[in-house]
Amino acid sequence: MESLSFVAPLAYTLYWFMMYSDASNVLTLGIVSVFGVIAGSAGMALLTRQFRWEGFSGAEDTANHLIGGALMGVGGVTALGCTIGQGMSGVSTLSITSWIAFLSIVGGAVLGVKYQAWRVERSA
Repeated sequence: MESLSFVAPLAYTLYWFMMYSDASNVLTLGIVSVFGVIAGSAGMALLTRQFRWEGFSGAEDTANHLIGGALMGVGGVTALGCTIGQGMSGVSTLSITSWIAFLSIVGGAVLGVKYQAWRVERSA
């Protein structure tokens, strides 16, 4: 049984690409979901003529996105799940570890918003 998540399936997708010739390597719900989200969002953007390439505004913006992505990846693996797996499914069962993960997610979001506000104030 596998729940819908994107933390581990992204890693499984990379592994699947690296080992695609391995006969024991199978497509799981998570891997197919990753492909579906990418194909579905690209298809909808093309159909509505809203597709466009975007980039970062500079080196600092690129660094902020890389650091944020790394922190989210480490947090997702450390918490053994994401906001859906821990925040909704785990908290609804009153799991103490899910409450810790959920409160950490909220705390990280608050710190991230404060950091963004500080950057805007600093640049003004």
